[in-house]
Amino acid sequence: MRLEPEHELSTQNSEPRTFPDMKRAFDILVSGMGLVVSTPVWAVIALLIKLDDGGPVFFTQPRVGRGGHQFTAYKFRSMVVNAAGFAAHQAAERDDRITPVGRVLRATAMDELPQLWNIFRGDMSFVGPRPLMPGEIELAGDGQLVPLEQIPGYVQRHAVRPGLTGLTQVFAPRDIPRTRKFRMDLLYVRRANLCLDLRLVVLSFWITARGRWEDRGRKV
Repeated sequence: MRLEPEHELSTQNSEPRTFPDMKRAFDILVSGMGLVVSTPVWAVIALLIKLDDGGPVFFTQPRVGRGGHQFTAYKFRSMVVNAAGFAAHQAAERDDRITPVGRVLRATAMDELPQLWNIFRGDMSFVGPRPLMPGEIELAGDGQLVPLEQIPGYVQRHAVRPGLTGLTQVFAPRDIPRTRKFRMDLLYVRRANLCLDLRLVVLSFWITARGRWEDRGRKV
């Protein structure tokens, strides 16, 4: 699905052009440094995943990026090998598909470390709405399965690059309806600025240090 240009223009925030340029420069510089510095961590995680169940180290998945363009997102595998058939559903609390090593990786967000490559390439940013899967669905309150494309705000949230962290990821409880999450995403799209991005990055490091990314409620 490719979004029309006018949808992108309608949600651009009022920040001067220098902010997107600074944001992209920050992404390239920090992701590049992170890829180099974190190399020993990658080796340790890869070894632990292999020792855990012998399956593949990485998990790749199509995601929807800016303007509706799809890209391949990279993650350390945190679920059992045969979990791919359930990819369109979010992991639940105490999900049996998550491996023992995967639980630690997800709690600390270390499973998303390979997405530094996605940021360096320009598929993603450090801060932005969570990248969604094509065809992702949600179970509505009435028990109906609802495609995310039908939820108000889906199109507008793709006016910016998806992020490794963001307003919704940090402040929204995991199990609230997507409608509320999309509203927070749109708030970020409209009000994004350098100070907000830096604050969200700092808070994300704090959540990682406390191992609270898998908490269903408040993280900060």
